[in-house]
Amino acid sequence: MSLSRLSFTWSRGLQDILPAAWQALAGQHPMLDYRFLHAFESSASVDHESGWIPYHLTVLDGEQLVAAAPCYIKTHSYGEYVFDWSWADAYQQAGGTYYPKLISAIPFSPVAGPRLLVHPDITEPEPLAAEMLRHMRKLCEEHGLSGTHILFPDKLSATHCATQGLLRREGVQFRWENQNYKDWESFLAVLSHDKRKKIRQERNKVAQQGVTCRVLNGHQLSEADLVLFYQCYSNTYHRHGSQPYLTFAFFEQITRDMPDNVLLFIAAQSDEDIAVSLCIQGDSTLYGRYWGSLRDISCLHFELCYYQPQAFCIAHGIRYFEGGAQGVHKLARGFLPYTTCSYHWLAHEEFHQSVARFLSREETAMQHYVDELEERSPYKALPEAT
Repeated sequence: MSLSRLSFTWSRGLQDILPAAWQALAGQHPMLDYRFLHAFESSASVDHESGWIPYHLTVLDGEQLVAAAPCYIKTHSYGEYVFDWSWADAYQQAGGTYYPKLISAIPFSPVAGPRLLVHPDITEPEPLAAEMLRHMRKLCEEHGLSGTHILFPDKLSATHCATQGLLRREGVQFRWENQNYKDWESFLAVLSHDKRKKIRQERNKVAQQGVTCRVLNGHQLSEADLVLFYQCYSNTYHRHGSQPYLTFAFFEQITRDMPDNVLLFIAAQSDEDIAVSLCIQGDSTLYGRYWGSLRDISCLHFELCYYQPQAFCIAHGIRYFEGGAQGVHKLARGFLPYTTCSYHWLAHEEFHQSVARFLSREETAMQHYVDELEERSPYKALPEAT
């Protein structure tokens, strides 16, 4: 494919892109799905006011969309889960303006996946991916954006970023793997004695408080179920003195448009629904996303956000469960650490080199942290790699 015949353009929203054309690039990842990303925009969860301004890179060969990147111009660093506040402070103390910046990410979702989306019919995607990154840098230079940040790329997108000289930053998250467990007890059986005992105690504590749980998919959800979820979700933010990122319309839209991918785990006490967690289901992975409660009940968070989804994965043959960002406490619930990454380019060369030195020091500390976490495995022996 000749790059000279391609048209690189910037779109101010997914409404300018044909859904089928986007889907041909996005594949099966549920949070790269056109319907999911479009719900952020049409529900006003991402817009100028929220500081997430859609600005997607698209590449056309004639009228065919052959590549794209979900991009946003950011006026802050909230909702990214790759924390660069210290960079912003240092940049601005030196007299620069860190915001706005350009990111490629899934809004409010610390979930790995493709970021440089290239049509599967293109057999040599490397030159095209490199040109896409060049256009991102060019946009920053021409419009005064401080830099480009590719957040939580999958292995292929990460390779493209690395070959173009972007700075790699590593992070750690926790993921639970279903080792073809036949039931809940077979999962507990592979844990160390103290972890197995702890989980049983926590689940018993929830049951002894008269709490029962059920799971509903998007087809089964009523308007009242969604209202309950949003009340719980909002309450969690309000209790911490903040406002929820996402609007009720967002959850309404993904439930309507993606019912096969939406799951609610609902807890009830004395026949009254009191807490909800929401997960997004993919082909091989269940993603824990949001939760909230109306009452303080000991261990309910663990039950609704970890144990119920893990049991669901066992019952339905789902290989992985990702329970959200960070959380070393997940180790005690059967999760294991794995490395995530992001890639960064800063328009100011001196600052770019300063960040490179910082990341070199941080990488060493991060490796020590991962080594320490791996020594604290909750399993009798690590599950065999598959």
